[in-house]
Amino acid sequence: MVDYKGVIFDFNGTLFFDNDKHVLAWNEISRLLRGCDITDEELHGKFNGTPNDQIIKYMTDGKASLEEVKEYSSKKEAFYREFCKKDKEHFHLVKGSVEYFEWLTNHKFPYTIASASIKENIDFFRESFHLDKYIDPKKLVYDDGTYENKIQMFLDASKKIGVEMKDILVIEDSFSGIKNAYKAGCGKILVVCEKEKEEEYKNLPGVLGTMQDFEHIYDFF
Repeated sequence: MVDYKGVIFDFNGTLFFDNDKHVLAWNEISRLLRGCDITDEELHGKFNGTPNDQIIKYMTDGKASLEEVKEYSSKKEAFYREFCKKDKEHFHLVKGSVEYFEWLTNHKFPYTIASASIKENIDFFRESFHLDKYIDPKKLVYDDGTYENKIQMFLDASKKIGVEMKDILVIEDSFSGIKNAYKAGCGKILVVCEKEKEEEYKNLPGVLGTMQDFEHIYDFF
C-alpha cells in the first residue's frame, strides 16, 4: 500500500504520450546542428526529463551561445507542437488521468505537475487539455530557465503544494526523472511505461510499481 499526502506528476510521457513527437522534433534539431538523427541511447540516457538548454549544449559540445541555445530550443518546441497538432488521434491525456485528478481533488490531496517543458509548451497543454480546470497554474513547475536540473523542479513543486518530498507520490516515465525524484528525497515513485519495459524500471531505487495508464492506479493504495 502506498501512503502519501500529495502527488507530483511529470507530464510528457506520463500524462500525455508524446515521446515520438519529441524524437521527431529533436531529430530535426540534431540534423541542423550535427547532420544526423539522435540515437536511442541518447534519447533515454541524455534527453528524457532533461531541460532543453542542457540537451542543446550536449549536442554542440558546450559550444552553443546563450542566443543559440534559446534559438534552437524555440525551434525544437515549435516543431514538437506542430507534430502534436498533426496527430489528432493521439492528442489527448492518458486514459484515466482526468478521473485521477478528480479523485485527488475529492479526497483533498494536493497535486501539481513538474515538467521539463518550456512555458510555451505548458501554455499549449493548458489550452489544449484544459489543465486549469484541474491544476492551479500558479503551482505548475516547468523549465523557465532558472532550474539547474529536475531535482530542483521537484523540490519547488513540493513547496508549491505544501508537502515534503518524503510524503509525495511522484509519477514519472523516464530513467532520469526517476533518478532525480529519488535524489530529491522521494521514495514513492510510480512509473508509466509500456508493459514490455516493466522489468527495466521496477527495481530502480524508489520505484514502487509500474502501470500503462491511470485506470488501475487505485490498486496501489
